[in-house]
Amino acid sequence: MNRTLPADAGPRVRKLTGRAVLAWLVAFFGVVFAVNGVLVHYALSTFGGVETQSSYQAGLAFEREVAAVEAQDELHWQVNAHVAPARDGSTAIDIAAKDASGRALTGLKVTARLLHPTDERSDHAVSVGEVAPGQFHGATAIAAGQWDLVVELSRGDARMFRSRNRVVLR
Repeated sequence: MNRTLPADAGPRVRKLTGRAVLAWLVAFFGVVFAVNGVLVHYALSTFGGVETQSSYQAGLAFEREVAAVEAQDELHWQVNAHVAPARDGSTAIDIAAKDASGRALTGLKVTARLLHPTDERSDHAVSVGEVAPGQFHGATAIAAGQWDLVVELSRGDARMFRSRNRVVLR
């Protein structure tokens, strides 16, 4: 017996048409553009700022910084900073400053800042005061992590010493 099957009884084969290819291409690139748009939005909205506002101004200031570093090196000052958690939960910064002969430096204005390496919105200025000749102390409430400690010693308007060191707070 020879049986014939109806024409629509077999597997259906869909033809790939130009409209289907166009729809798939538009859908694919639509998803790519949408994801890129979301990533660009979050990248720009979470960016904490640039290191320098003007490259030109930074280039002009470079010569002054080189001269300041050379003048600082000629002083041969010994400045040591210690950062540690305090008993009250804050972070204590102790700074000891001596001249080339080992005498305590007095009459200086000391500033300390804890700068976040990636987000300048998290930076902290620390109020530092002289507690003994050549000994300075400050404290701040700051989150654990990596920070850049910037210490500056000045007489009047002249910066005499500057250091920047990476510290890890736990």
